[in-house]
Amino acid sequence: MSKPGTRRPGPGRRRLRYLGAAVGSAALLAVPACSGGTTASSPAATPASGLASMLAGSVAGTLANRPEAAPAATPAASTSAGGAVTITAVGDTMLGSMPDLPPDPAAYLDPVEPVLRHGGQIVFANLEGTLTTATSGKCGSGSQPHLNCFAFRDPPSYAHYLKAAGFTVLNDANNHSFDFGAAGQAQTVRSIHAAGLAQTGLPGEITRVKAGGVTVALVAFAPYPYTANLLGLPAARALIQRAKAEAQLVVVYMHAGAEGATADHVTGREEIYLGEDRGNPEAFAHMAIDAGASLVIASGPHVVRGAQFYKGHLIAYSLGNFAGYGNFSVHGTMTMSAILRVKLSSSGRFEQGRLYSLALSSQGRPSLGGGAAAFMGQLSAADFGHTAARIGSSGVISPPR
Repeated sequence: MSKPGTRRPGPGRRRLRYLGAAVGSAALLAVPACSGGTTASSPAATPASGLASMLAGSVAGTLANRPEAAPAATPAASTSAGGAVTITAVGDTMLGSMPDLPPDPAAYLDPVEPVLRHGGQIVFANLEGTLTTATSGKCGSGSQPHLNCFAFRDPPSYAHYLKAAGFTVLNDANNHSFDFGAAGQAQTVRSIHAAGLAQTGLPGEITRVKAGGVTVALVAFAPYPYTANLLGLPAARALIQRAKAEAQLVVVYMHAGAEGATADHVTGREEIYLGEDRGNPEAFAHMAIDAGASLVIASGPHVVRGAQFYKGHLIAYSLGNFAGYGNFSVHGTMTMSAILRVKLSSSGRFEQGRLYSLALSSQGRPSLGGGAAAFMGQLSAADFGHTAARIGSSGVISPPR
């Protein structure tokens, strides 16, 4: 998503104002098993469009020379009892953008690292940008960039900082993963794998991770042809169904919906931003669960949104911005973020959930605290009524009564 903080609201349900204390705070694919590994990832053999085919082919060709399509993911915590799986997830994440980088990137996530590194076997972030040395992209060349255009790139080595903070999976299904074209996207994927992290989100891509003896498939979508595309519902449904056939649990990520300070409500309709179709997040999430997903998580609106239970499964409609050294606007409700932790049984049943409230500094650095969980509880009740997730004062998530 882009940097400015001025947004046009999508058509909303009841508009909720936060009155609490000030927050300072397509096609089917065959997924080959990786010999000796715990993660498998592969682009679809027959993407839905010519452009998607070209993009997937570029990345697939780059990865074809690797001994494995993706590295083994090492759990961040000991195995949960009873074969349960604990998933920790955050929203949009970038550690600045060249040449504006944090002075100490290795320490940038220190305030939240304890939550990331302890308690989750799968720790997921949406990588809202690229890890590349490319200098020419959608905003022109590095020496002559287009005005009011935002292309995000960090050095490829920054993948190691994200791993050190506790992440195990990074997502490329968003509108900034192609900021520096196919070459930048392919280098990003290579950089993620070189750091020992799993990756997902390309056209037709399913990523499988072992967690506590349970195989978990991760599939990520955004409304773009260079990602698994959420606007093509039949192909998206088929991909999720294939993931369900390949794994015991399926976790779906979606980068969907309008964005900005006034986009904190799920509208229940197709959401448009700057003339661009960003999908119908509620319809897509329900489809994903009908197709076999046990959990749906999301970001992209740059604000937190509410959460809902559908057929007993949790949908978190936006976790907001997680980290961005100058990448994102930070004001009002856009200072709120959250870390989501969910425990699922080996059959995909929701067992426990919690939100850890985060407050973003003026430079986009997250720290524990603030009122995000309480705000998300208010949004949930306003948007979803009897299907709303109940979010307690401590962030504990419960199904509706």
